[in-house]
Amino acid sequence: MEYIAWSLIIVCFIIGFVGLIYPIIPSVIFILGGFLLYGVFFSFAELPWWFWLIELLFVGLLFGADMMANAFGVKKFGGSKAGLWGSTIGLLIGPFVIPFVGIIIGPFIGAFIAELLITRTSIKQAIKIGFGSVIGFLTSVMTKGIVQSVMIVIFFFVV
Repeated sequence: MEYIAWSLIIVCFIIGFVGLIYPIIPSVIFILGGFLLYGVFFSFAELPWWFWLIELLFVGLLFGADMMANAFGVKKFGGSKAGLWGSTIGLLIGPFVIPFVGIIIGPFIGAFIAELLITRTSIKQAIKIGFGSVIGFLTSVMTKGIVQSVMIVIFFFVV
């Protein structure tokens, strides 16, 4: 039974990291799910209150980092709210329309189209904003990957 429990916990952690690439998967929920599974199968007593406090602070940081990195990338390159929304929509749809490559092309195309159609930006500027959205996404993935790794390291340190 212990092997099954640890297998499920590890699968939750792996899905959490897959969620970095496919943003439709709520990665942080799976990381927390791994912690909760540990508590259910073994004991919540081994996970002290300060562990949960630190992990919840990291959850808040992850949600904030995701929103801020994308917004920073679009705004830094001169984008508008329309570009930010287009980038977000492209990020969600891209991986399903064009698997693997869509994760990069989706935010670019979304920001590009939104800037062209809604804010009537020049093609050159829309391309620049599209690249900004991709940079913001990649920054977000790196930041979330580091934070999720720290969360898991803290978990194994406590356990």
